[in-house]
Amino acid sequence: MKIYIDTEFNEFKGELISMALVGEDGNEFYEVLHCADPKDWVAEHVMPFLEKEPIELDVFQTKLQQFLFQYHSIHLISDWPEDIKHFCDALITGPGMCLNYPLITMEIRRDLSSADSKVPHNALHDARAIADQDLSNNFGVEE
Repeated sequence: MKIYIDTEFNEFKGELISMALVGEDGNEFYEVLHCADPKDWVAEHVMPFLEKEPIELDVFQTKLQQFLFQYHSIHLISDWPEDIKHFCDALITGPGMCLNYPLITMEIRRDLSSADSKVPHNALHDARAIADQDLSNNFGVEE
């Protein structure tokens, strides 16, 4: 299953604020984490557009695991390397411990973009835009 990802984070290499996963089957995961001290740009361009209340990290991870286990295998597609980094970080629950998850492969695509997002800098809308762009480009094409 192709799953498209986008994240929002507190500026360059900052902590995760939100993550969205959009499946080619239409299933979606979108959650927001607390951001106690958003940097100026993030406070102006990300925080007002989250459209969801934050949850605690352990709840976020439980919901992420539940979403992932809808599938036997996942091909995660991103337009930016930090999205993959934040996804992998979210899988780790403690020293030497991580969530259970199905087989996951990952791909970073520079040819994809969230430029057509209906709500820029909202991870869910951005992930939908990335998915729409890729799926419309591949419409009718067998892989």
